[in-house]
Amino acid sequence: MKYFTNFSAALMAAVLMIHGASYAAEKYPQRPIRVIVPFPPGGSNDIVSRMVGAQLAERLGRSVVIDNRGGAGGRIGYEIAATSAPDGYTLLVISAAFAFTPALHKLPFDPAKAFIPVTMLGRGANSLAIFPGLPVHSTKELVALAKAKPGQLNYGSAGMGSFVHLGSEMFRIMAGINLVHVPFKGGGPATLAAVAGQTELIIGTLIQALPHVRTGRLRLLGVGGSKRLAILPDVPTIAESGVPGYEAYNWWGFVVPAGTSGAITKLLHSELTAVIASPEVQKWFSSEGAESVSKTSEEFRQWILAETVKWGKVVQQAGIKAE
Repeated sequence: MKYFTNFSAALMAAVLMIHGASYAAEKYPQRPIRVIVPFPPGGSNDIVSRMVGAQLAERLGRSVVIDNRGGAGGRIGYEIAATSAPDGYTLLVISAAFAFTPALHKLPFDPAKAFIPVTMLGRGANSLAIFPGLPVHSTKELVALAKAKPGQLNYGSAGMGSFVHLGSEMFRIMAGINLVHVPFKGGGPATLAAVAGQTELIIGTLIQALPHVRTGRLRLLGVGGSKRLAILPDVPTIAESGVPGYEAYNWWGFVVPAGTSGAITKLLHSELTAVIASPEVQKWFSSEGAESVSKTSEEFRQWILAETVKWGKVVQQAGIKAE
């Protein structure tokens, strides 16, 4: 009899839990949603989050607040998100940098278990841009100059272990040159350093470089995708213009803390899928040399795992050690 009593109690608890989760999803959201951006304002994570967040806010009828928590190559923001309440009111934007982290640092949580992927938002090839005062006009000429002046050219990054850092190291290794790494606290500051001539080049996301290219404050030498971009048909790929085989994409997506209810996760996926499928958002991505990409939660999980393996190899080849 005691067994059946315990069983009935457990069954009732399960029913109440399911009913409670369903009820919570029906009422969700009741207050502003926070999107943690693990890098300072001005970088691609910040730009994409604000653009998508504004559209999501319109669909949900609630404010979406961008919370920049930069530092430590994104780890500060990751940990804040991982320890946040799994109630659907905290989202974390992740990018390719998220896939580098396990190869570089011992984390207080398992990235594969600490978060539930919601959906990918988009991806964009990186780009090679230089300070206009540098006397080169192609990737081939830049490589030749770097070989003539080993260790004299500096590149900025969004911090050790960032997409800008790893993409630059891949370039350095494949080109067979010696460049000096100058880390900054975010892609925005790193790009501005190249604009000011504090560093000679920046191999970062096209989204953050393009505004400065259009005003002539940066000179674009190449893009890191597998083919030229429709909006920049005269700009060659890095692979065709000096470093054969080079290809690097940054990507962006949303995850939520583990434990977030399936009903809320599905609702967020549905709303975000609608946002990135809208003509307005697709046009925006295209204008920035990127593309919107939608994936199911499981597809996005598999993408993250594959990227983690790929970039982990780059970390090993470059001999990058955590600071």
